[in-house]
Amino acid sequence: MYPASRLADVQEATARSGLGALLLTPGPDLRYVSGYDALPLERLTCLAIPAEGAPFMLVPRLELPAAQHSPAGGLDLELVPWDETDDPYALVASRLPGVEKVGLADRMWAMQSLRLRAAMPGAEQVLAGTVLRELRMRKSPAEVAALREAGAAIDAVHRQVPLFLKAGRTEREVGRDIADAIIAAGHSTVDFVIVGSGPNAASPHHELSDRVIEPGDVVVVDIGGVMPSGYCSDCTRTYAVGEAPADFLEYYEVLRRAQDAACAAVRPGVASEDVDRAARDIIAGAGYGELFIHRTGHGIGLETHEEPYIVAGNREPLEPGHAFSVEPGIYVSGRHGARIEDIVVCTEDGGERLNNESRELVVVEA
Repeated sequence: MYPASRLADVQEATARSGLGALLLTPGPDLRYVSGYDALPLERLTCLAIPAEGAPFMLVPRLELPAAQHSPAGGLDLELVPWDETDDPYALVASRLPGVEKVGLADRMWAMQSLRLRAAMPGAEQVLAGTVLRELRMRKSPAEVAALREAGAAIDAVHRQVPLFLKAGRTEREVGRDIADAIIAAGHSTVDFVIVGSGPNAASPHHELSDRVIEPGDVVVVDIGGVMPSGYCSDCTRTYAVGEAPADFLEYYEVLRRAQDAACAAVRPGVASEDVDRAARDIIAGAGYGELFIHRTGHGIGLETHEEPYIVAGNREPLEPGHAFSVEPGIYVSGRHGARIEDIVVCTEDGGERLNNESRELVVVEA
């Protein structure tokens, strides 16, 4: 999952990019390179990968055992502990003399960025994503296997949703049961739970509320978590509690065809925006174009949202190993809405869906 060779690959990519070093603090970039899921603390943890010379990781002394017992402890990597009275930013700078340009972790805290700037005033700061994005976008077979495992786990939760989704219960009550099921299915943490019922189904990122689910409601359930591997799940299905409105049933079938078409469009060399267009053309052609208000998808891996983004204007061609959501939606404000989402991986000759629960409207008893 976190091969020892990755550190050397990133160092080579850093040198090719013209940067003097990468500086990675706790977050997905650090975990991708080292396997260390470090706590995000006010005390600095920083993996420094110089274009030339030996990489090192500065860690607070009290966090040294955790770093040693993580995958980072098995790398050809010096772990440098610092004490409470040390200035860790000065320590990083002292080990990187003459560096003129550094790549900072994309999710680095502003406090850390500014203190590094003060400690290395001659070094231009850019995003580490300029080096890491290509590597992180192309998932290895082990990463795809981890995403496949995550997909199966969240599918298992969707199979249980009809047991939780009953008229008379609140969205919050249903969401609490779903969150418990996400952990029981093998995730280490719950990332998000969206239960949008009735008019709330028309809000793509609706938060759980105390709205009571009623007979005839359409309910959008969008859920995801993080597996012990660090890789994420994300899947949306739409449910009806009893008989759904007739106008909803008409556009749900359009949506299902659009999602199928976008998944079928996935193959190497196809531009990301063309996958978006495959779904959007069908929805627009049926007269619902203005009700599809977001991009078709986002990349997924160690983050729920990462590159590539499946959106108009992104001409970047898909490559084997790219993993992303395909999730068109139709939303009728004040009434109801629907979304269907699968994670798809671009393969050598097409695409593989990692979510396999039925995409038909699931009707539960009112």
